[in-house]
Amino acid sequence: MTSPKFCSNLISAQPPDGAALGLLGLGVLGEVRRHGRCFPRFLESNWFVWVTQMNHIPMHIDHDRNVDWVSTQLQATCNVHESFFNDWFSGHLNFQIEHHLFPTMPRHNYHKVAPLVRSLCAKHGIEYQSKPLLSAFADIVHSLKESGQLWLDAYLQK
Repeated sequence: MTSPKFCSNLISAQPPDGAALGLLGLGVLGEVRRHGRCFPRFLESNWFVWVTQMNHIPMHIDHDRNVDWVSTQLQATCNVHESFFNDWFSGHLNFQIEHHLFPTMPRHNYHKVAPLVRSLCAKHGIEYQSKPLLSAFADIVHSLKESGQLWLDAYLQK
């Protein structure tokens, strides 16, 4: 029988960092197989990490500039191109820009407001970033590699 404590320890509310993601994928997989009731939760948590991080991790924000709230939201996130699959896979969170600008709007309406946001960005010279799904996933991997290398350098005192 799978203990609830095992599941809660395995799948935390916080997205894992690079080292934990590697351990989650390699070391824990055997435990998950033995505890089959946790496997759906394992899949769901990995899906959640990829979907939420694909729009946030690779964004570089200049903290020293005094920028208005809307511009900050547009710098802090990006969208993943709209498609039937991307909308379904991400639960409409591929419209992350609209999600940040209108957090209480139902997700299924983001595609309706996206053209308006795009036109406002163009009018005011603000970059509206959108990328393909695979590029977003590749950005996560590159960001984790970069973070892991920084950690390794600090650990080895390079």
